[in-house]
Amino acid sequence: MEIVLTGTGTPLPDANRAGPSTLVKADDTHILVDAGRGVVMRMAGAGSLPLFLRAVLITHLHSDHISDLNDVITTHWIMSQGNATLAIYGPPGTKEFVSRQLHALEADIGYRIEHHDQLTQGPKVEVVELLPEESFELDDVSIRTAATEHAPVRPTLGYRIEHGQAAVALVGDTIPCDGVDDLAASADAYVQTVIRKDLVALAPPGMIHDILDYHSDVEEAAQTATRAGAKRLVLTHMVPAPTTEQYPEWIALARKHFDGEIVIGEDLTTISI
Repeated sequence: MEIVLTGTGTPLPDANRAGPSTLVKADDTHILVDAGRGVVMRMAGAGSLPLFLRAVLITHLHSDHISDLNDVITTHWIMSQGNATLAIYGPPGTKEFVSRQLHALEADIGYRIEHHDQLTQGPKVEVVELLPEESFELDDVSIRTAATEHAPVRPTLGYRIEHGQAAVALVGDTIPCDGVDDLAASADAYVQTVIRKDLVALAPPGMIHDILDYHSDVEEAAQTATRAGAKRLVLTHMVPAPTTEQYPEWIALARKHFDGEIVIGEDLTTISI
């Protein structure tokens, strides 16, 4: 199994980091978790495309995690010449969001159907809304959900993806909670969005301070990794985004609580498990 960070950014625009998303490759089964800005271009860089996707999994409906789902849908539709169905899984509210995206694309869909004989209808999309503690299979890949905590965003989901003997936990934006511990238990890789609370607290008063109470910081993520027995801790969606020169400082904070491998995510970082 390969885990490719197809976006390690945040709501703050960054020329080097696309919006939050992670691609999991289990042999020929490609699964995308979240679809932030620029995801399709990063997928191309990862040797994948929307046409190759078995499914998209959404952790929650914050805009930075779903802003380019419309691009995934449209590109999948065009590349398959309208013949393939894209499966999208997510929390309650995902069906309405996808429906509104398709409505927003109605003009473009109409133009393309009129212009291309191969396209006779709009994108084929199957949306499945999930609750915590659900399990399902995609080919020979097993997926399980658990509740995460990102209030006031409700509900939010984390995913555990297993293929053969390999397991990865991708939990999105959350504070430490039982659901994350469950998904990350003995995982080969635990992928966590993180902030540096000490640095965010130094920012002038404003909206930025509101992120302090619903994200894990680096040390909390490391404590979760140790508590759950994960083998690797992969940090992504980092606020504020560190420069390469600052990576050792972030790793040192995590190392205080976790003895396993620590990965500071950059776009297209690839972890093989």
